[in-house]
Amino acid sequence: MCTSIVEVTRAEGMAKRGDDWFPLTQAVVAYDHARHAPLGDVITLDFLNTRLGPAARAGVELTLDTAKDLRAALDRAIVAAEFEEAEVRGKGAVLALVRAG
Repeated sequence: MCTSIVEVTRAEGMAKRGDDWFPLTQAVVAYDHARHAPLGDVITLDFLNTRLGPAARAGVELTLDTAKDLRAALDRAIVAAEFEEAEVRGKGAVLALVRAG
């Protein structure tokens, strides 16, 4: 079954392939047949730099359950990071004053 489920988004960061790191420009999330993992349909994550050609790609194939666990872990890490950023930048103190008043 080909699902044609594909989501593309811009990406900023770095990815590693072999011994080399490369800057990212794009991330692709898809659901389709596994190409490499000995699994059925998988969530595929591709991180790439479109300006550097096909060698600038780091890919992952995950089961649907693993992808859900990863999403939950990302959600928890993002919430914690946003809280940390607010504390570091003083935004948390402003919220505390507003709530106290």
